[in-house]
Amino acid sequence: MESKNYHEDLSHIRSMMERSSRFISLSGLSGVVAGLAALAGAVYVYFVFQREGIDYFDGKRNVFGPALVKELVTIGIVILVVALLSGYIFTANKSKRKGLKIWDATTKRLLITFAIPLVTGGFFCLALLYHHLFVFIAPATLLFYGLALVSAERYTLTDIKYLGYCHIILGLISLFFLGWGLLFWAIGFGALHIVYGLIMHKKYK
Repeated sequence: MESKNYHEDLSHIRSMMERSSRFISLSGLSGVVAGLAALAGAVYVYFVFQREGIDYFDGKRNVFGPALVKELVTIGIVILVVALLSGYIFTANKSKRKGLKIWDATTKRLLITFAIPLVTGGFFCLALLYHHLFVFIAPATLLFYGLALVSAERYTLTDIKYLGYCHIILGLISLFFLGWGLLFWAIGFGALHIVYGLIMHKKYK
């Protein structure tokens, strides 16, 4: 009996320590919604290319005008906003159900750790835009996003680092297939997020 109580106490203490040092309320459903938004955005961009007379799958290098680049950037921002909003809503609801605070010292550390590589990547992509090196933007976003996920793992669910590794690998591969950024985006920000989100929802629901 004493041994049983001892193990229960240790389990309880371990659970309390994990809650105090890691943000464990991330919702898998937010990943699914973000992935669906990314796939919808990729399909929309494909039809934008069709409208502009660009056959994306012919394998040719295409020159994008300023207006088209501006439209593509706007689409990317809309997808990012949808992903962030869905992430907040689903995570807030999960935190409320579990009686956990969504904003505390751990959340701040998580956001800072996640933001450093992400903001750095954002400025890097702005420089690529400025120099008209559009073909490198998709690999760069995948790489820096993957690095941000791996960096943030220490303050949240450890499984998130595997999503980060997949994005890093995908970003590196895409560097050897320049011009196919939309396809790699759809796989990384779309398909991978959906698969990861479903796995996390089933594992931590």
